Amino acid sequence: MPQVKLHLKKDDIVQVVAGKERGKKGKVLALLADEGRVTIEKLNMLKRHMKGDGKTRQPGIVEKEGKIHISNVLVVCDKCGKGVRIKRKKLDDGKRVRVCRKCGEVIDKV
Repeated sequence: MPQVKLHLKKDDIVQVVAGKERGKKGKVLALLADEGRVTIEKLNMLKRHMKGDGKTRQPGIVEKEGKIHISNVLVVCDKCGKGVRIKRKKLDDGKRVRVCRKCGEVIDKV
């Protein structure tokens, strides 16, 4: 499978634009670049029946975040307040930053 170009980083606030969680916002917990998927805090919750190991892990039903395809999420711009597409821009000092396509606000926390 070809490598997907990532427009996200860990701890970004994103908005889901497709699927059962459409419109909801959350923080990125993990990026799975080889799968092209992302895990978002408190979204796409799945239930797993876990077997106890007899020592530390308790048996029972565990809820955890599922993966969402990276094409179904957009980075939330602080100024716009909603999910926006981004572009990359090179600053005068040579640093590359992510910029909101709508308002031009720099998204990366420098």
